[in-house]
Amino acid sequence: MTQELAARVELRRPQPADAAEFVAAVRRSRRLHGVWANPPDTLERYREYLRRIAQPTCEGFLIRERQEGGLVGYATLTEIVRGSFLNAYLGYAAFEPHAGRGLMREGLALVLDEAFGPLGLHRVEANIQPANGRSIALARSLGFRREGFSPRYLRLGGEWLDHERFALTAEEWRREA
Repeated sequence: MTQELAARVELRRPQPADAAEFVAAVRRSRRLHGVWANPPDTLERYREYLRRIAQPTCEGFLIRERQEGGLVGYATLTEIVRGSFLNAYLGYAAFEPHAGRGLMREGLALVLDEAFGPLGLHRVEANIQPANGRSIALARSLGFRREGFSPRYLRLGGEWLDHERFALTAEEWRREA
């Protein structure tokens, strides 16, 4: 990825000191997240998130504006599998007032650079609810291709929800970058 594309954002690993800002951003963004995402919205849930991303099968990233340092969103690579699979699942959410400005696309491009670079992954999957057009458009803009439909795939808000499966491989990312 070119420096120009990443000029507006940077990645940082989530830290305990980010808790209050993160929780405030989630609460401010509830309408944006709707039924699509359920990010940590309490200090305890944020601490649980930090424990989860400390595991070798998970990586977490905060996406921040470079100039003002504002929290744009976050991304998580989960269920990282090594060996012959080299796969992970990508989850992400933007925060208000930064949604719709292209900053998440830039941040997720940096996450994919990490996934296919230092983390050595071959494949990243994103599972998105079919009615979440903004998230599908974001994934497609990064080169993800639709692989299929999974009924009742993921439990969010106490309900099993359908998802569309999207994937991107390291070879595809190199062509896009």
